[in-house]
Amino acid sequence: MHDLPADWSALCALVFLLGMRHGFDADHLATIDGLTRLNQRRGLALARYCGALFSTGHGGVVMLIAIAVGSVSERWVPPGWLDAFGAWVSIAFLLALGLVNLSAVLATPAGQTVALVGLKGRWLGRLTQARSRLGVAAVGAVFALSFDTISQSVLFAATATQFGGVTRAMMLALLFVLGMLVTDGLNGWWISRLIARSDEVPALASRIMGAAVAGVSLLVAAVGVGKLLSPAVGGWSEGKDLALGTLVVGVIALSYLFAMAVARSRSGQPRQAA
Repeated sequence: MHDLPADWSALCALVFLLGMRHGFDADHLATIDGLTRLNQRRGLALARYCGALFSTGHGGVVMLIAIAVGSVSERWVPPGWLDAFGAWVSIAFLLALGLVNLSAVLATPAGQTVALVGLKGRWLGRLTQARSRLGVAAVGAVFALSFDTISQSVLFAATATQFGGVTRAMMLALLFVLGMLVTDGLNGWWISRLIARSDEVPALASRIMGAAVAGVSLLVAAVGVGKLLSPAVGGWSEGKDLALGTLVVGVIALSYLFAMAVARSRSGQPRQAA
């Protein structure tokens, strides 16, 4: 969230993409994967909506933070260290998530489904066993109570107030939530469709997606370190946040499509909706 655009339209587009990218966070994907599989095994219809429900709960907390920050931002300016500290926290999580998911891909035997690995989910215990709509949304809300999410929400909400106060802060928060809802919702639906299959498609698709999530996490972490430590990288990346966000979203989205194409090719099935 460093060097946000001064133009309102560009800021809106960037925040929407940041929401989509946040939805592709390995912790989000791993938790939605687990909730979807759990409720699918229970035969509950909400399995395919776990991603959307998780994102709705997560987004509710983001909206509350935006309203609170937008209401007081005229009297309070976020300290300069918040941006850098938040960036280092995000980098640390991305590195950890990238490494553990890469390890999971390499350690899983061929033909078995690769389970995406998250960090936050391990701290929540039985809460991640939610079997109701409200319970799944509550898991998403708890996930929002982390420094990286709160710091992002504070920074773009505070930035929005220079365009018109709390109303603009709420608009940016809503765009962030909508972007996250798109990716998390599609992920939950896709996972539920994969689980319903009995061929090799789920195993192969999970391996490709696991590698993509690990690779993107490590790449974004590397770019973040470069921006913070190298003036040359920082200068090169200035004004490219929108392009970099689009690239991250595009790589993950293409990996979904590639996973399905390769899996269909391996199984010899016709090209139709999974």
